Amino acid sequence: MSEAIDNRQIRLARRPNGLPERDDWRLTTESLRAADDGEVRVQIDYISLDPAMRGWMSAGKSYIEPVAIDDVMRAGTAGTVIDSRHPDFAAGDHVTGNLGVQTHAVAAGDELRKVDTTLADLPVYLGALGMPGMTAYFGTLEVGQLAAGDTVLVSAASGAVGALVGQIAKRYDCRVVGIAGGAAKCRYIVDELGFDAAIDYKSEDIAEAVGDRCPNGIDMFFDNVGGEILDVALANLRLHARVVVCGAISQYNVTGHIGDTGYAPQNYLSLLINRARMEGFIVFDFADRYPEAAQHMAGWLTNGEIAHREDIVSGFDNFPDAFLKLFSGENFGKLVLAVDS
Repeated sequence: MSEAIDNRQIRLARRPNGLPERDDWRLTTESLRAADDGEVRVQIDYISLDPAMRGWMSAGKSYIEPVAIDDVMRAGTAGTVIDSRHPDFAAGDHVTGNLGVQTHAVAAGDELRKVDTTLADLPVYLGALGMPGMTAYFGTLEVGQLAAGDTVLVSAASGAVGALVGQIAKRYDCRVVGIAGGAAKCRYIVDELGFDAAIDYKSEDIAEAVGDRCPNGIDMFFDNVGGEILDVALANLRLHARVVVCGAISQYNVTGHIGDTGYAPQNYLSLLINRARMEGFIVFDFADRYPEAAQHMAGWLTNGEIAHREDIVSGFDNFPDAFLKLFSGENFGKLVLAVDS
């Protein structure tokens, strides 16, 4: 008979208007049910906190159905198998899966991926060896069509995805310029990650700085921010440049219509003038190729060719405040919530 376990859950209580507030979620507790045939019970050790979660809270049309009111908040997770009724998993195995913001879960075996914690610590499988790593890999090499010698500009360059994009580009002998917030983050991307130059959007004029650091223009812009930074990049594109739209975190909490309280890009005609391409992508579109990316990323990490950094906040009850760090720029690296305090 399965051990009785109290499962604590963060559920969506209402849809946010602008920046989320604590009352947009509610905490519930229920008994974790036993696993049926083909299922496992998982203790969730780490929860991935990602900008995309803000979009999942909204009711507007998107690439995925919004989280329903009263449902457990959607999130990527990493944890430990408690007990198993699936032949491929045993108690003590470490796994990742989209199990939501809760302390425990019951999941079908095909919803989980077994991971090796002798290769990397468990939180890394929510970062460089997880969805951010897949996003950086396919966004840079497939969507961005990276070529040796390119000048690459990356926004949110010290974040989970941007830091990896820049390092991948350096492996292809590109000149890489990163935009980050604050002197410490700018030093990090240059001194530790190997970017060629940094722009501090908090203290520099973005238009002047991009012109200074990219005097011959931009071949590829990997955008995680949107807004004014996207507009400045558009104005500095080279012939046949590629703009990769991965995210637009500066706009996620805007209320009203784009161009009303949001920021509408003015320099989009640069795409025409420079015969450039601007393309959005969702990493799920490359799901059948994840093993390819994971193999490359794991090799680069093992060889010390790519560095990573996790910003871990402890305590399940700290979820709301930890999540909001994404929008204040407080997080430094991949933001992860450790379930145990």
